[in-house]
Parts: sequence; structure tokens; C-alpha cells
Amino acid sequence: MNSLTKLMCAAAIAVGTTGTAIASPVLNNWVFNPNGGGFAKGQVVNEYLDINGNAFIQLTATGGTSFDITETAVFNIVQADSKGKLFPLNYQGGNITATFEATGTGNFGGSFAFSKGTVRMYQNPNGGQYGGTNGLYGANLGNMIAEFSVLGGGGLVDESGVPTRNGQVSVFAQAAPGMLDAGYFFDGAGKDLSTESILSFAFTNANTIGSPTGNLVNEVACQFASFKGPGCTGGTYRNRPGQYFFIGSNGQFKLAEGAQVPEPGSFALFGIALLAAGATVRKRKALLK
Repeated sequence: MNSLTKLMCAAAIAVGTTGTAIASPVLNNWVFNPNGGGFAKGQVVNEYLDINGNAFIQLTATGGTSFDITETAVFNIVQADSKGKLFPLNYQGGNITATFEATGTGNFGGSFAFSKGTVRMYQNPNGGQYGGTNGLYGANLGNMIAEFSVLGGGGLVDESGVPTRNGQVSVFAQAAPGMLDAGYFFDGAGKDLSTESILSFAFTNANTIGSPTGNLVNEVACQFASFKGPGCTGGTYRNRPGQYFFIGSNGQFKLAEGAQVPEPGSFALFGIALLAAGATVRKRKALLK
């Protein structure tokens, strides 16, 4: 196991064992019904839902190497466990999407950590609208079926604040009882998770989008993020690392049942571990030169 992997594992352990611990492991063999039609006709999810999407990142330098970060993103969800198996046949034509908004802090050439935000998941029975111009890139249409409050997460960044190539960006969030709609999410025994306290974990691989489409810029940057720069108030949009840019990401969305809210110190330790991991990577690169 290399040093970076060890440090990432240490970070995960820190989150799980510091302060008020994450009380339950990630759910396996849970059931998701994208129609909201109950447990019997849902799809068994061995571990995770596959997610893919796009995010607009805005950085504000705050002195030295520090910055504040705002991320605004849209996601599409079409399968589980990377099996290429779409949701049940009776859901053909519909789609599940999500929006994400979060803020936090970071260090250029180090890491960043989210401090607060919101994840909202939508069920759109009409389908085929993700990536379009209705709503926000078609990601917030239909019925909102779940809302999660962001507790933490983060990732490694280069000297311009851009996530490292194929770098893992994580998000930890919680839904209190009533924040999930009934009929969609179940544990393996058929218990509706809408009555439970649920933690969600999202892990995505992030890469810069060099030439975002005009539609992506207009929908996600101009409308969703209320960006006022080039491409939204005249001129042509171009990424400006260190200030604003688009990333594309794909990854996994997992759930844990019956978890209590970890104390802020847990996520602070996670951020410290990421900073240490970043320092290790930079030191290794320097030695290889």
C-alpha cells in the first residue's frame, strides 16, 4: 500500500472514530425504487448508485495560500454498482438527477474541505431532460425525493486550486428523518429509510473540462451559480484556474443507516489527513525530478 493510500485510509478512520462516530457501516443490498412505488418493485443495490455530472468551481483567495471555495454541480444517476443495469423496466423513460451546492476552504497546492451545503435528489418521470435547458440543466425537474445537509468532505488540489487529475473528491452528508420521501429508499429487510437518520457518502473522480459547452456555462455557471463573469455578462467563457473553472466527475453514492452527526472535529481531522497526503505527493514528485 503506497503512502497516499495509507493516508487516505487514515483519514477515513479519523472520520469514523473521532468525536461522535459514524455509528453504522455503509449499507449493502439496500433497495432503491426510482418510481417511489415501494420495496417489492425496487432494485437491489449491492453498495452504491453510479453518479456522473459537472461542477462549476469558484475560488476566492483569502491570503497566503488560502482560499474559499464554492461548488455548484448537477448530476445524473442511471444505474447501480457499475453493472450497466438500468433501473427497473417499469421506469424506462424517467430519470434520477441531483443538484449540489457547497462552500468550504482550502490551500493552493494542498487540499480543500467542504463545511456546509446541500444535496437534492429528483425523480423526473418524463426523463430525457438532463443536459437540457429546462430547469437547471434538467437536473432539478420532477419531484424532489431526498435532501441531504453536507457535513464535510473534500479533496486534493494543485497549485492553482484545481483538483488533481483523476483526484478523488468526497462529500459526506446527512438526511434527518423526513428528508427522504417514503417509497424510494429501503434497507434489505424492507424498512423504509424515510423514517431514519441517514448518512450519504459520495466519492467522485474529478477532471477539468477544458472547453465547457455554451449550454453548460449558461445553465450551471450563469443560472445555478449566479456567475457574473465572461460568458454570462458578455464575452467568451474560459476557465481561469485559481479563480473559476469547470470539472467533470463520475463516482459512487452510498448510504449508511442510523448514524449520528459526527462532531466537526472529525471532519477537521479528515482535512488534515488530506493535507498530509498532498504534502507526501509533492515530496515524492520532488524526489523523482
